[in-house]
Amino acid sequence: FTMPELLAINLGIIYAAAFVAPVLVRALGDRGGWLLSLAPFSALIGFLTLSGQIAGGGVIDFQAQWFTALEASFDLRLDGLSLMMSVLICLIGGFITIYASGDLHGHPQLGRFYLYLLAFMGSMVGLVLSDNLILMFIFWEGTSITSYLLIGFNHEEKSARWKSLQALLVTGLGAMAMLAGFILIGMVTGSYKFSEINGMGDLLQASPW
Repeated sequence: FTMPELLAINLGIIYAAAFVAPVLVRALGDRGGWLLSLAPFSALIGFLTLSGQIAGGGVIDFQAQWFTALEASFDLRLDGLSLMMSVLICLIGGFITIYASGDLHGHPQLGRFYLYLLAFMGSMVGLVLSDNLILMFIFWEGTSITSYLLIGFNHEEKSARWKSLQALLVTGLGAMAMLAGFILIGMVTGSYKFSEINGMGDLLQASPW
């Protein structure tokens, strides 16, 4: 694989594990958590494999056409900051995946928990890798929805339901304001790519918007 392809594969591995989690846990029980932890740890190794080019001051870009009418291309960029955050997410997430197999031992909905957890991990990694404002918004909403599901995992408890709804309202309303800001930035600069907008500070500051 090329470096840009490996960047996208690292993200895909985590999401793939999320979707197979319920079936895997149903088949293997608690041991499924140890197997699922290989996904974030594999992504971690993948990011560390790419770190050599980043350490030399380079960046790695992955680009794929998506909703071209909305200029929402699937653009990922790995630089020093996004590498550090991705490594932290995968490292901590991998250990949480293992810990959950013991903490939720015998829980009837363990597979569903892993689905939410790994999807949350994937959304966080996608968020820090996004080089497109619209794509970043989509991953942001992914973290909002999955955090809502994780906080309300024990939905039989009234307090869990209320806390999860409270979190969704706060993040959801904030996301609407953020999306409005992104659209204004795109209208002023003519681009939704972070790497292009970063050099347009004077243009943004001069705009009445």
